[in-house]
Amino acid sequence: MALLNNKNKSVLFNPLSKNNPVIVQVLGICSALAVTAKLEPALVMGVSVTAVLAFANVIISLIRKTIPNSVRIIVQLVVVAALVIIVDQILKAYNYEVSKQLSVFIGLIITNCILMGRLEAFALGNKPWPSFLDGIGNGLGYTIILAIVATVREILGSGTLLGFKVIPQALYDAGYENNGLMILPPMALITVACIIWVHRSRNKDLQEKNN
Repeated sequence: MALLNNKNKSVLFNPLSKNNPVIVQVLGICSALAVTAKLEPALVMGVSVTAVLAFANVIISLIRKTIPNSVRIIVQLVVVAALVIIVDQILKAYNYEVSKQLSVFIGLIITNCILMGRLEAFALGNKPWPSFLDGIGNGLGYTIILAIVATVREILGSGTLLGFKVIPQALYDAGYENNGLMILPPMALITVACIIWVHRSRNKDLQEKNN
């Protein structure tokens, strides 16, 4: 079987748009509100979730036939918690400043609905390679939305992107001011809502049908 046959391509690429975990399944919204005031922590959070999700999927897929059904949630939580601890320690070692910005939110990856949803819905019923692709796809889909939200909020709220000034000084001299509201959590929710609206307007099959 080819590593990237049509089925595996669908597993990998569908979460990027058609079945995105944030804007279609509406999962992982909490972290979208918490870590998207700046692009750098949003990207780090996205990469962290992707890594944890991909490897958790593989591990659960490998041991799925040995996990008693009565304790499967506990096993999943233990696997995810162990991976989150590893990610947290790596961040503290190599990017301590961003680790401080993310604070408790790295630890809260354990409770991210996307992870538990994919472990339950996919990894428990599929082989390791498709499970790995599913984790990568859903992690990247999550990261893309965080990156879009963070880009909008940082540019409009701080006039910077990845810490670099992007709004010309001439605009400030002409009276332009950064929108302080954009760095507040409610604006993340409004930005996500706008993305959902645009996405669903372009994908008619996602729109709710009127009875």
